[in-house]
Amino acid sequence: MSATTTSPQALTAKDFATDQEVRWCPGCGDYSILAQVQKVMPSLGIPRENIVIISGIGCSSRFPYYMNTYGMHSIHGRATAIASGLKATRPELSVWVVTGDGDSLSIGGNHTIHLLRRNFDINILLFNNQIYGLTKGQYSPTSEENKVTKSTPFGSIDHPFNPLALAMGADASFIARSMDRDPKHLQQMLVRSHGHKGASFLEIYQNCNIFNDGAFEVFTEKSTKPMEALFLEHGQPMVFGAQQDKGIRLDGLRPTVVTLGEGFSKDDLWIHDEKDFYKAQILVRLFDDVRIEGHLPRPFGVFYETDRPCYEDMLNLQIEEVVRSKGKGDLDKLLRGNETWTIA
Repeated sequence: MSATTTSPQALTAKDFATDQEVRWCPGCGDYSILAQVQKVMPSLGIPRENIVIISGIGCSSRFPYYMNTYGMHSIHGRATAIASGLKATRPELSVWVVTGDGDSLSIGGNHTIHLLRRNFDINILLFNNQIYGLTKGQYSPTSEENKVTKSTPFGSIDHPFNPLALAMGADASFIARSMDRDPKHLQQMLVRSHGHKGASFLEIYQNCNIFNDGAFEVFTEKSTKPMEALFLEHGQPMVFGAQQDKGIRLDGLRPTVVTLGEGFSKDDLWIHDEKDFYKAQILVRLFDDVRIEGHLPRPFGVFYETDRPCYEDMLNLQIEEVVRSKGKGDLDKLLRGNETWTIA
């Protein structure tokens, strides 16, 4: 898609909208995510011609059509591979991968983990609706066990992926979670993702109101959200609840829920540290650790961030060092190598 060169200071959300009809089901959570991305982009101060959005296959992958930037609607599971190649050759670009739980964790799972371990300076937005929406409602790698769908009429027997735990295992340098129905928080996480130098992995809970409606309702509805959602803030105690009277503390390495004022104060609570690699591994497992007694809220926010060299920087530095020490390379000689033979 061609983008007109415009001063970034003059851009608004409307400048990032295209004339294409947005073709998602009415009520889909993708509408909210699109709106927040369009609102955030002008604040980043990047010319549109330097922004590229790459998607794979799925409902979320229509995204490039609706963003007035450069972009590519690529092939199933390979958006991360294409984005890696682009970033390696054009490191000055702001590259965003928009993908779904099926696209990035099933056929594209291998590409996702390798982008994260290589630490390209790319932003991954994973729309997680725990279902295959585009192909009409099959279970996905994040669907819960015993999920009844068109492809699992008797219930899924698969154990689901925990996307953030997977990202931790791949040594991602930035890991966060947000949701479609909290625009303010989502905007904050988009800004944080962009501000990180390295591969950012932002999981976004996205409601598919046709094939998996209400999957995340307890985290988004006003009546349940205060007790079910824990919003992380660096350097702050983990507090939640309608009256902000509940907290998470660590009993050794085991998180427990306590009531403030009943023998505990905020000084007794777990203080969130985005740089703590070991506690981040506990945090990404907070809601699905069956060994923990009692009900725990689901965390949202930045779980972990660290500084690590980016692949494209190291690649270009290596090229510069080779050119400086050996001069211009000979591709034919390199391809032939030292092991050659003649056929008589």
